[in-house]
Amino acid sequence: MSTTETEYRHVIERCKDLFLTKNKDYGTAWRILRLPSITDQIFIKAQRIRTLQETGVSRVGEGVEPEFVGIINYCVMALIQMQLADGSHGVDIPSDELERLYDAQISRVTELLFAKNHDYGEAWREMRVSSMTDIILMKLLRTKQIEDNLGNTLVSEGVDANYMDMINYAVFCLIKMSKADNMPAY
Repeated sequence: MSTTETEYRHVIERCKDLFLTKNKDYGTAWRILRLPSITDQIFIKAQRIRTLQETGVSRVGEGVEPEFVGIINYCVMALIQMQLADGSHGVDIPSDELERLYDAQISRVTELLFAKNHDYGEAWREMRVSSMTDIILMKLLRTKQIEDNLGNTLVSEGVDANYMDMINYAVFCLIKMSKADNMPAY
């Protein structure tokens, strides 16, 4: 397993653990959210990260790491919502089924990561976390525009591709931050 794959899987495992633990507390209440509402939740997290990066001040006592984790998990929620859009599932999803759905989406995202990582030569390792935050915000604005256009695009990828890219950029940020701070990846 490559260094990138090891680091990536470590971050995703921590995100998944938090996702499943929160599911024990809240269940799948998030299933009631429409896709644009999930997009807005991700936007809130990305905007908070940018504000903290620019000001260096957190008045609620949490740093940017939990927000990147939130971006990852909300993007997975969005991908699951898209998969279940046919209405075949209700709001409640049993824990074992939810874990399977999470893993399936992460598998798709990981496949995309390794394809792009190969083609781009791990360029993300030379990028700034602040730049990747801006890219996440840009992808959110694109997603919101596609949603406002009822999913219609002329030549662009759909919202699922944007969610997958946001997951990967958030993972890259957490990997880079763990190296810079000499702390475990969140």
